[in-house]
Amino acid sequence: MTIEKKEHLLVRAARGEPVERPPVWAMRQAGRWDPEFNKLRAGLSFYEFSDNVELAARASLLPKRFGVDAIILFYDITTLTVSMGLPFTLQPNRGPVPDWPIRTMEDVERLDPQPRPERLAAITGLLQRVQAELRGELPAIVFAGAPFTVATYCIGTGKDLNATRSFIREQPIVWQALLERIQTATIHFVNTLIGHGAALYQLFDSWAGELTREEYLRWAHPYHRAIFAGTAETPRILFVKECPYLDLLTTSGADVISLGACHDLAAARREYPQLGFQGNVDEEMLRSGTPEQVIAATKRCLAAGGGQRHIVNLNHGVDKGTPVANFEAFIRAVKGEI
Repeated sequence: MTIEKKEHLLVRAARGEPVERPPVWAMRQAGRWDPEFNKLRAGLSFYEFSDNVELAARASLLPKRFGVDAIILFYDITTLTVSMGLPFTLQPNRGPVPDWPIRTMEDVERLDPQPRPERLAAITGLLQRVQAELRGELPAIVFAGAPFTVATYCIGTGKDLNATRSFIREQPIVWQALLERIQTATIHFVNTLIGHGAALYQLFDSWAGELTREEYLRWAHPYHRAIFAGTAETPRILFVKECPYLDLLTTSGADVISLGACHDLAAARREYPQLGFQGNVDEEMLRSGTPEQVIAATKRCLAAGGGQRHIVNLNHGVDKGTPVANFEAFIRAVKGEI
């Protein structure tokens, strides 16, 4: 019998419903830290690998063997911009690099704000394949990049915030149009995946946490609110890496706020009891600590989360140098197995 989405532990926690224990998953839980993932990838480039529905589905499902409470699909935030008509390559030490960086209004207008179904077929096919393999046992998480972070990749600046600011000063109208076009495409993308059965979604704005408050209010917060308001009814998670503006995160319209190591989980739970929180075990602990230290840190996180309206995760993605034993300890500690 197929399990309805509302019955999944993670979905119930995200909706604020009573749960028997906090659910657990990890950003980048399918990735290079896992030897089985590296065997599966077998030297393929990122997009060769992620565009292969069979391989991407198998990669997405690998963490299931560790006992996670959800499967997040394996693709990249630039997958959407590729479908909009802007190809990328993933370069070592640089990340996603556009084939032609956005420079003019004509470049922005070349991007399709509502890609046709066939342009999204690899992702919808991946979602359907993963769901078929899960047979209702676990929920499937989908995700999208928020306009600020995605736009930095589209203009070719990525993590270089000073370069992004320079572009914005020189091309403010182009920048604004690019953010708006990505917003429209993101709403279309997420709604398409929800229509195909995604149980919940996470919006990533990885680099917005480094903005000043004024910049965040101009280039990040309004777009989070618009995307969450424009997508269908399903639990919504917001991740902004180590964002200092907790008050703005909590007014984004997200049901669940993903916290960084800079946040006090217990204090956030007290101040915003109507919201769910995700996190916030330090991924550095998973990478460099012992299993015993990981267990202790995870149990402290569980105590701070209070058992309800809490999804256990990391402050960021699983680092590629993380030992498998540490990931196992993290999951098992949440589930009360150790």
